[in-house]
Amino acid sequence: MAPLQSNSSISFLASFVVIALTATACAAVRNDPYSSSKALHFIRTSCTATDYPNLCFSSLSGYAGTIRTDPVQLAQAALSVSLTGARATATSISKILKSGGVGSREAGVISDCVDNIGDSVEELRKTIKEMEGLRKSKNFKLCVNDMQTWVSSALTDENTCMEEFPSTSMALAARNSVRGEIVKAAQLTSNALSLINGISGV
Repeated sequence: MAPLQSNSSISFLASFVVIALTATACAAVRNDPYSSSKALHFIRTSCTATDYPNLCFSSLSGYAGTIRTDPVQLAQAALSVSLTGARATATSISKILKSGGVGSREAGVISDCVDNIGDSVEELRKTIKEMEGLRKSKNFKLCVNDMQTWVSSALTDENTCMEEFPSTSMALAARNSVRGEIVKAAQLTSNALSLINGISGV
């Protein structure tokens, strides 16, 4: 007759089964098409409150698994996308300035534009850092107000760059490409601001 298993062995086996079942259940939730559908619906619906809803949805839908139906996660993802866009724009404008193919007057304007986008990047970075500790903050509304102020400033900097960017400083294709990046960066920041405004009452 086979020896009886000890209580510790049975306990270990039971614990293993519970852990395995829990992991399976969590995986099922992550892979649940209905949950994914709900997250995408939440993002699409939330994006209707922005000035550029199509861009909002296309830029954030890839983060559905993280966002789920959480407005704070949604705003944080929007800020991250906006920061990435601002950094890419700053790099593109800096390349134009370093190329040396522009006149001194236009170079001055482009240099100011680089500074504006640089300020925007810093304001967005500061906002993201604040967002990371938002849920633990003792003064939620004050933190949101600060973030609204910083992102509004970032948007102003981007719009200033867009409005002042020279129209005759380079080949048409290159100019349009860079201006397109500036416009997109400003639109992403505008969307992020709208979504931050949406969490003020959370």
